[in-house]
Amino acid sequence: MPIQNFIRTSLLFIASFLILSSCGSPGDARKIPPNADDRVRKNIEEGRGFRLGNFGGPKSGEFDFASSNELWRASLDTLDFMPLALANYSGGIIVTDWYSDENATNESIKISIRFLSNDIRSDAIAIKVFYKECSLQTNCKVVDRTNELSAELTKQILTKAAVYEKENKNKTKKRKYINKKLGD
Repeated sequence: MPIQNFIRTSLLFIASFLILSSCGSPGDARKIPPNADDRVRKNIEEGRGFRLGNFGGPKSGEFDFASSNELWRASLDTLDFMPLALANYSGGIIVTDWYSDENATNESIKISIRFLSNDIRSDAIAIKVFYKECSLQTNCKVVDRTNELSAELTKQILTKAAVYEKENKNKTKKRKYINKKLGD
């Protein structure tokens, strides 16, 4: 019994110490906004807030989600009818699996897109197109036909990416306008 009481008392003391030591000082009242919304906005701008471990904490680098990269999104949308073999955002590559439509059962196509830049320019992506023609299942010939289709794919991807970029800019402008109105 005495050992259990000692353990209980020790745990209670440690827990109390940890809770009280994490409170910190209240700070300078002149620098803390009285309005709760203003305090929240200030804390977010300064990177403060409630955190569990590293969740929501400061990052060591700047990372974008793949969905925020217009070129990546446009490429995936352009190739959405084809099964993907590989889509690696951090590696900057998309590779489709062999694809054939029901009309050409002996002919398949495979496309790979390599991202050289995040900018929406014609030299930001490198597209390779391969055709596979099979007379029998075991007798196949793979031919690189990059020049024939890659220019058309590049144009289509860049057009979609430009539309996505314009939509993103409009959303950003709208967000800034709303934040400015909330700040007034």
